[in-house]
Amino acid sequence: MIRRGLALVMLLAIGAISLAQLSWFSQAGISPLTLGIIMGMLVGNLATADQLVRVDAGVEFAKSRILKTGIILFGFHFTFSEIIGLGWRGVLIDVLIMTGVLALAYVTGRKLLKLDRHTSLLIGAGSAICGAAAILATAPVIKAKADSVIIAVATVVIFGTTSMFVYPFIGAYLGLSDYAFGVYAGSTIHEVAQVVAAASAVSPDAAQVAVLEKMIRVMLLGPFLIVLAMLPAKSASAHTPSSLRVMLAQMPWFAILFVLVIGFNSLIQLSTVFTHFLLSLDNLLLTMAMVALGLKTHLQVVRQAGLKPLILGLTLFIFLVGGGAVINQLLS
Repeated sequence: MIRRGLALVMLLAIGAISLAQLSWFSQAGISPLTLGIIMGMLVGNLATADQLVRVDAGVEFAKSRILKTGIILFGFHFTFSEIIGLGWRGVLIDVLIMTGVLALAYVTGRKLLKLDRHTSLLIGAGSAICGAAAILATAPVIKAKADSVIIAVATVVIFGTTSMFVYPFIGAYLGLSDYAFGVYAGSTIHEVAQVVAAASAVSPDAAQVAVLEKMIRVMLLGPFLIVLAMLPAKSASAHTPSSLRVMLAQMPWFAILFVLVIGFNSLIQLSTVFTHFLLSLDNLLLTMAMVALGLKTHLQVVRQAGLKPLILGLTLFIFLVGGGAVINQLLS
């Protein structure tokens, strides 16, 4: 039954959110999404096959429908006016870094390491845009398997967590001002929580700039997903009814709704209480989706993936640190 699986997923998600609010996890920048996937994997690998079968319908529902709803509500985090705050340079820096990471992920992952397309693209999206949330949003567009999603999330979490501790030293070594460090951190660190942790270690001003820069990068998620869904349609005969139907069928409508929600949030001033409710609901839904992915994954899959995903993640991390610093310097 769906209700039984949903109850389990929700219970674990609430536990993950509660743990993330503890001072140790909060200061370490460990998000509920990360804790959710870990708790899901623990339960999924300790439970018996019969127990997992009984909750499978609810877990699948959380992994698909609830995930897409969470991505749509994710748009309430942003407004288009935030882009104006950092100007065209902030936007251009994010666009260049995102496209550079995605291109490098394809060349390194597919051509050099011979990884499958899904794993390469998911690790690239997570590194280029916003960590686990970008991986979750990209997976249904490319129809990636849960195994690839878990491997990508694990890889991105490792290097995103590393960045929280490394970046303050890099900023000091480069002699960056608070503003320059904020743009650098926001445009190159994987997840929002990790951006906050790294920039807060420098100064409150750096943290504020970093979060704004990161929000612009996250807002690129919608256009990225729409373009990604349209790419396969190019192989079909142009402008024929069949190719149009294929394109419409592949269109990630939840990504379009995500962009529309940002527009709505930019134009309509919602009450603080209602906005807080929507963001809390979104956090719960995305954490439930991560728990569901964890429940569907066995540790053997991660072991079988070997070192190649980690090598790809390390390559992208080096580009974010070094290439990101160069791009920021050129456009500062």
